[in-house]
Amino acid sequence: MKFDGSNLLRDRYHRVIPGGAHTYAKGDDQFPEGMAPYLVRGRGCHVWDVDGNEFIEYGMGLRAVTLGHAFPSVVEAAHRQMLLGSNFVRPATIELDCAESLQRLVPGAEMVKFGKNGSDANNAAAKLARAFTGRDLVAICADHPFFSVDDWYIGTTPMNAGIPQAVRDLTVQFRYNDIASIEALFAAHPNQIACLIMEPEKGNAPKDGFLSRVKEICHQHGAILVFDEMITGFRWHLGGGQAYHNVTADLSTFGKALGNGFSIAALVGRRDIMRLGGLDHDRERVFLLSLTHGAENHCLAAAIEVMRVYREEPVISVLWRQGQRLQEGVERVAKARGLEGFFRVLGKPCCLVFATLDAGGKPSQAFRTLFLQETIRRGILAPSFIISYAHSNADVDRTIEAVDGALAVYAQALDEGIEKHLVGRPVKPVWRQYN
Repeated sequence: MKFDGSNLLRDRYHRVIPGGAHTYAKGDDQFPEGMAPYLVRGRGCHVWDVDGNEFIEYGMGLRAVTLGHAFPSVVEAAHRQMLLGSNFVRPATIELDCAESLQRLVPGAEMVKFGKNGSDANNAAAKLARAFTGRDLVAICADHPFFSVDDWYIGTTPMNAGIPQAVRDLTVQFRYNDIASIEALFAAHPNQIACLIMEPEKGNAPKDGFLSRVKEICHQHGAILVFDEMITGFRWHLGGGQAYHNVTADLSTFGKALGNGFSIAALVGRRDIMRLGGLDHDRERVFLLSLTHGAENHCLAAAIEVMRVYREEPVISVLWRQGQRLQEGVERVAKARGLEGFFRVLGKPCCLVFATLDAGGKPSQAFRTLFLQETIRRGILAPSFIISYAHSNADVDRTIEAVDGALAVYAQALDEGIEKHLVGRPVKPVWRQYN
């Protein structure tokens, strides 16, 4: 497999685009050196690069493309709407249709406001919680990797250059499945925390009624519970992680799979909170998601069709079944290679990731790079193991075969030293202070 075309493009990308990509997780530094393909098209779970290489993909638009690339009925719905116009001076009727469709699926969605991405929705949730409670602090789950591009979140990461300390101090952190850490926050900041923001579930499942207990503590202290459903929404359950775990948040945010690659996100929640962004109250006005492109008609049409497909086809069950097939197959070949303690598959079957460990059992970016190098060579583009509705049994089985070949090299590198097998520099974590 050759990457001559991609490698020739790299300098042009970096001359024009800071970092060479519009999303850090898609950057060159996240892929093996000289093996970061630039893609030109996708269909289902397959993508093709500028050199004509074909890959089975498991990033799926950073979990946004759940049905598959260029899913015909979704593309057709967006196209039909484009022919009618995409943005008017007054609300289009499709805005109400889409909002009501989402209401029917999501628990607690008494009101709905659309945006373009998850940051929009989470920013709005934080602002709304602050306005409703009259408090300044936002508490975030330290075990969940991303909530927003805005300063209130980015200030908590190693990439906090340009963010004033005064802003950083307004965000505090707690740990998942750790009720004591949440109680300690409220004790340390009485009557100051506006909301807690967390994903319903990430790598670890909630234990001992954790989500219900968090909601109780929030309400006990007058704070708002916000669930970030960007990933769990339309993967765990039609109603998101909160429906799966039967705990309804005060506010919740959806995106990614809602549009199957089209740009749409939503803030939903309790009417008494959401109405502060409207006109039927006598409190101070809240500037809530007033975006020129916040309700682009063709993106709403795509979302309506996505929701129809989810209601009428077995999307969720296929995600879980195919993810389980992939997980079991990868774990089987890892065990056969003697790598159970060095290569692990983590997460729910509908949303899998993998961990790479070195000979000492420590997380290793170098071994992650080696695994990516060897799977890419075998036609698999897998920075994670994110399954889609489009991954067939044949796709999954071919992936398992490729992973087996990659793990054979991995095992050799553990015995002989990774420097004998890794070409180029290791990939780097996205969250780092310096390049």
